[in-house]
Amino acid sequence: MNNAILSLQLFLTETAHISRFTGRFFREVFKRNQEFRELLRQAFVIGYKSFPLVGITAFIMGVVLTIQSRPTLAAVGAESWLPAMVSVSIVREIGPILTALICCGKIGSSIGAELGSMKVTEQIDAMEVSGTNPFKYLVVTRVLASTLTLPLLVILADGLALYGCYLGVNIKGVTSVHLFFNHVFQKLSYGDVLPSIIKSIFFGLAIGIVGCYKGYNSNKGTEGVGESANSAVVVSSLLVFVIDLLAVQIADTMGLT
Repeated sequence: MNNAILSLQLFLTETAHISRFTGRFFREVFKRNQEFRELLRQAFVIGYKSFPLVGITAFIMGVVLTIQSRPTLAAVGAESWLPAMVSVSIVREIGPILTALICCGKIGSSIGAELGSMKVTEQIDAMEVSGTNPFKYLVVTRVLASTLTLPLLVILADGLALYGCYLGVNIKGVTSVHLFFNHVFQKLSYGDVLPSIIKSIFFGLAIGIVGCYKGYNSNKGTEGVGESANSAVVVSSLLVFVIDLLAVQIADTMGLT
């Protein structure tokens, strides 16, 4: 019983600290003298360098999902629905979630480790002493970069997954590109695309906030750096699923599903 109370207390304390950290981020965002050059560099590091892993994974997922779904649809004589079914699944759920989880592992851990190492080697303290605002330079740029680049990664991942689906459809048949994408876009609507893009923005925000929070508040020397990177991945992955659950409920309430 005492352990349960202690765990609940630690959870609520951590939630309060992350909420305060998030509030500070939003206050700093709307101040002048933003670090645009560092923001562009972080967008390159976070977005561009994550694209190969995201793209390859999405492409393979499109092929695999198509191959796995074909026998079930063929058994009920609905094989022609394969492009539409796979495309809706990818755009609505698989693309955003898959991209976000990959970014949790790659971006969240790298941010947590980088800021954690800067914290334990007192580089952040040195920036404060020199008159630089380390929060704006280190945290705001990384959170904004992850928030802005994740929706772009989701769109690119969806496109590559659909191309993988096209190749999967043609493994045991012949379908033209024109006919394939006609089937795809007949079933896709703004109600499928818009919610996935909006929730991917919140995915990026959560990944950036958690990674920066864990790294910025790292301690215990080099051991704390590993703990920061690991906990950043775990917490951000959990938040991605929570945000996705809330997004689905909101979209269903608004009649977008």
